Order: sequence, then structure tokens, then C-alpha cells
Amino acid sequence: MATPLRRWDVFCRVVDNYGDSGVCWRLARQLAAEHALDVTLWMDDLAQLAKIVPDVDAAAIAQTAAGVTIRRWIEPFEAGPPPGDVVIEAFGCGLPERYVNAMAQCSPTPRWFLLEYLSAEVWVDGSHGLASPHPRLPLARRFWFPGFTVETGGLLRERGLFAARDAFQRDRAARNAFWTRLGVPPPEADELRVSLFCYPAAPLAPVLDGWADGETRVTCLIPEGVAVGALDAWAGGRIPHRGELLVRGRLTVCTIPFLALDDYDRLLWGCDVNFVRGEDSFVRAQWAARPFVWHIYAQDEGVHWPKLDAFLDRFSVGLAPEALAATRRFWHAWNGDAAAGAVDSAWIEFARAGPALGGHGDLWANRLAGSPDLATGLVKSAGNGL
Repeated sequence: MATPLRRWDVFCRVVDNYGDSGVCWRLARQLAAEHALDVTLWMDDLAQLAKIVPDVDAAAIAQTAAGVTIRRWIEPFEAGPPPGDVVIEAFGCGLPERYVNAMAQCSPTPRWFLLEYLSAEVWVDGSHGLASPHPRLPLARRFWFPGFTVETGGLLRERGLFAARDAFQRDRAARNAFWTRLGVPPPEADELRVSLFCYPAAPLAPVLDGWADGETRVTCLIPEGVAVGALDAWAGGRIPHRGELLVRGRLTVCTIPFLALDDYDRLLWGCDVNFVRGEDSFVRAQWAARPFVWHIYAQDEGVHWPKLDAFLDRFSVGLAPEALAATRRFWHAWNGDAAAGAVDSAWIEFARAGPALGGHGDLWANRLAGSPDLATGLVKSAGNGL
């Protein structure tokens, strides 16, 4: 009988701050909690992780949180515990040479997966699972592409996530207690509650102006440190402190704490529309099954535009044409595409599509949940030697 592959090492260099940290932490935590694995997370920047996982000490060299061993990745890499039975290299971070050499000395050699960035592009289906031999050592790593089809590696989704979401959305007392803890009033019946998480380049001012001058009451919840420059310019240097409300016309802006990951899920579940960015919050917004807006990570030469449209093409199956057109226009405008027209007018069309998008969000989330989650897929593939 084969020896169980119990020891897993996950390596992560933080590039997109909370996105990289969030994805790798969720993966490590799920592997430990749901698959009873001995997981070590190697990360070079624990300051970002500590903001979204309060139990983490940003200054510690080694620690344990939620059943995961966390080690600071310091170069030059010192000899430490032997390599794991399974090694996850997140986002092409490049494993330490000393560690790779140690992997080659193991018998059997560890299973080595390269966890890639999420993409909905068609080519991903054919690239998932391909092997890349090491140029000089008896090692090979396999590409693991998160994605939206059964031909890919799936998405991170914990057991019981939908049940927790549905229970929270049914429980008014729990929701009100959550809002109170954040220092904001519970939503009114005629209010549109929006969470906003974006990159600094987002066209924030015209959207905020449109909400202030619009017909619908909007409460916008912005985590501390997000879009500070744009928000400061729009507010005339009067960014509201945590617990304060900035009211302008029909718009109320609230600054909320930067949330731990589980609380961020609750924020998404409790809002009517969620603006998200990067990868981690993008996936969590889909599990929330509420209308959402994606600020994609911009890349040189416009490489990100095909990725944005590839997702919309997959997401749009079963969505009314008018709702799709409104979504595509606003997403493009929010991401800086001048051809999409004014972002404030694009918002009006998107808001009208809200009911259709809400129903479609449930269908989309359930469709995605019909495929194995990413962590379970990795465990199965590692055990099969694939």
C-alpha cells in the first residue's frame, strides 16, 4: 500500500498583496482542516497575511494558526525540515534552489504542482495538468490551473460555505450584529448597500458622484486603505474615519476595518452589489451569488482584456442579453476602457440589470459548485500520482 502523502508545503511570494496571501492561506487552511494534512505555508511577506488572518504574528519566523504551520520565507533559504510529500509553488514564485535540490534527494521525489493564476480563457483547459521536467534534476512539476470548467483545477470552496452563507442571509439578527461590529447602521429597506474593493486606478470619483446624484439611496462600504488617493480627492481631504459617515446627496460613504477573510465573506453576503479585485475576492464574490463588479489586475500591453472578456463569455451563459450588455459595458468602463463610454451612465444600466444578475448569480454559483473544489482536486491528483 502506498504511503499517504501527508506533508504538504505551500510556497508564496506576495505580489498582489491580499490576493496572493488570501488564495494561499485559504488553500493551506482547507488542506489542513478538511483533509487532515500536515501543511506548512512558506510566505515572504507576513504583514499582508496578518491583516486578513488576525491570529498571524507578522514578526514571527515560525508559528501555527488554524492548524497550519506558517514559516517566513527568508533568502538566503536556510536548511529546514525535509521537503513535503507534496509541494505547491504558487503563481510561479520559484522555489529556493536549496529546497529544490533537497527535493531531488528524496525517495520518492515529492509531487510538485505549479499553482497558476485563475483564468477563464479557453487555452487553460488544454494546459491544466501538463508536466514540465526540471532541466537538470529528476523532478517534474505539473501545472494546476484554477478555472471554471471540469477540465481545469476548479476553485477554492470550503465545505459548508453555501450553508453558512444561506444561514447568514436568513438571520437578520446575525446580520445586524455584524453591521454593528463594523460600526455601520443596518441597511434600510430602500437602500442599495455596496462593498468597494478596487485598485487605485479605478474611476472612483464619477461613480461616487453618480450615486450621490442618483435616485437610489446608496451606502458604500470601503475598507481602510483602499483607493485612499481617489477617495481623499473626492472627499476634499475629509475621508471618514472608521465609524464616521460621509453623506453627499443620496450617497453615504462608510470606512470599515480591513476585514479578516471570514468577515469579508460576510460582507459580500450582506451587500447588494460587490466591487472586487484581483483573484481571491473575485472568487468569493461569485460564491456570494450577488451582483458583482470585477476590477481585474492590469497587465502590460492590455493582456488582461481577453481575460476579462473570457470570463464574461462563460458567466453570460443563460443571462439575459440586456443584462449581459450592461455588465460588459460597466465592467469595461470600470477597468478604464474609454470605448465603453462614461462610467456613471454605464452604472445606471448595470443597476437596472440588478434583479437579473441576482438570479443568475445563484445559478452560476451552483453550476460551479457542481465541480470538485480546487483543494480536493489537488489531494486527489497527488494521491493518484498524476
